[in-house]
Amino acid sequence: MTETPNPAVIDADSLTGEMHPIRRCVIAFGSNLGDRMANLQGGLDTLMDTPDVWITAASPVYETKPVDAPEHSGDFLNAVVAFDTTLPAARLMDRALAIEDALERERSDVPHAPRTLDVDLIVVGDRLSDTEHLKLPHPQAHLRSFVLQPWHDIEPDAVIPGRGPISELLAELDVSGIARRDDLEFEVQ
Repeated sequence: MTETPNPAVIDADSLTGEMHPIRRCVIAFGSNLGDRMANLQGGLDTLMDTPDVWITAASPVYETKPVDAPEHSGDFLNAVVAFDTTLPAARLMDRALAIEDALERERSDVPHAPRTLDVDLIVVGDRLSDTEHLKLPHPQAHLRSFVLQPWHDIEPDAVIPGRGPISELLAELDVSGIARRDDLEFEVQ
């Protein structure tokens, strides 16, 4: 006997005709205020609690000098997390902002001001976007050794759409301002 779908249940995908494929995504975390490692862990924990998000890898943690930051800004801890998801890119961007808010990030008019947690959506599969709310891939990721080095540690063959292999991009950057912190590790549940 063939099971017939319940006509009273609306399938959101059938309303728009869209399918939600599983996409490989990368998020970068950075913190230079408060308990930096606890902030990174809190970001990862919150991401892991997101429905339809499956963490596949968390990078080693790096300590980095602030880039283009106000004078007297503290050093950052940075890491990258790779995950698979069926969520749309816009919803992932909203989730990234919600994670920052949950970890008490205070927004400032000062560019690159110190923060408890910075969450950058780097790539969502091969999706490209250039709207005010969502820029994919992240427009500066290919210039940031503190993103590319941890990402390379977990996915050395990764490619930034429109930019190229991260191994080649990383080879062109100065990595002297970043140091791997093997004494700090994520707790992945």
